[in-house]
Amino acid sequence: MTLWSVFALMTAAAIFAVLWPLSRSGQPQNDGSETAVYKDQLSEIDRDVATGLIGASEAGAARVEISRRLLAAADHQRDPPIASSLKLRRSVAVLALVGLPIVAVALYLPLGSPRLGDFPLAERTRAPNVAQPLDNLVAQVEAHLEKNPTDGRGWSVLAPVLARLGRYDDAVRAFRNSITYNGDSADRRADLGEALAGAAGGVVTSEAKAEFERAVALNADEVKASYFLGLAAEQDGRSAEAASIWRAMLAKAPADAPWRPLVQAALARVGGAAAPTLSDDAMAAAKGMSETDRGAMIRGMVERLASRLKQNGDDVEGWLRLVRAYMVMGDRDKARSALVDARQAVANDAERLRQLNEGLKNLGLDG
Repeated sequence: MTLWSVFALMTAAAIFAVLWPLSRSGQPQNDGSETAVYKDQLSEIDRDVATGLIGASEAGAARVEISRRLLAAADHQRDPPIASSLKLRRSVAVLALVGLPIVAVALYLPLGSPRLGDFPLAERTRAPNVAQPLDNLVAQVEAHLEKNPTDGRGWSVLAPVLARLGRYDDAVRAFRNSITYNGDSADRRADLGEALAGAAGGVVTSEAKAEFERAVALNADEVKASYFLGLAAEQDGRSAEAASIWRAMLAKAPADAPWRPLVQAALARVGGAAAPTLSDDAMAAAKGMSETDRGAMIRGMVERLASRLKQNGDDVEGWLRLVRAYMVMGDRDKARSALVDARQAVANDAERLRQLNEGLKNLGLDG
């Protein structure tokens, strides 16, 4: 109510400012006194001539100048002053009294927020909640899906957002609905299994494992499902099986796969070693080989890597790949021999020696 009172006072002040000039009637400022003065001056000239104070020529010139001024004053007095019409002033007054408030209200209602509550100073100084816009968006999508529960695209958009927000139970429901209304697929099953594991605090439950197995059945190369199946084996105490799953993933993965470091770390965690990285061309060639030929190709690559390192021993990453390759091939003696050669090659470089020892700690050899 106080806000509207302020608006009313402001409106009254604006109306007063408009009406005040109109209330002043136009009065002529010249009331005829100027013409009387000029007439008196003409009479005075006649008296001065009669008494001999000025000559006839000076008197004539003075009469001409005063007569000119008298005529000008008389013309000005005859012109009616510009006065405000009473009808016009009344029209303007009515327009100001009625039109101005109407225009003000008409502009405020669509542009202002008359029903918005006050915003206390403490709330203004509080840091904004950066998650609020996302929460609002999620709430809008959820409201839409309540009215349109068969909108498969909406469920597919909402489900991963809920998972990122940590609302795993809601994410599980959303992923199930996405499968129902969008159709079954390996990635949707893997996402559902991940949400189930998240809801269980990171534990791959039997229900989550079943979803990962369904994903792998639909697509044997589904990365997320394969990784979590290895994690399930690790959590069940079957480290060798977990290492086998993750090692197979690395063997098929391109060298620049973004998830490769994650799987390598998981493999090192269970005491396994990664297979040597093959180029894309080598991987393509290896697919059509028998196990014997593929093993011979890998051994040839390892031998070439060992020969290169004998010529250039500064490549710490190369030494680590060589040691891992020997361990994958089951030749621990060659792995230990390569370890000794690597330390000798970088013995004079403290930083490279430190990197080498750090890398060897995860390979099951003395670091």
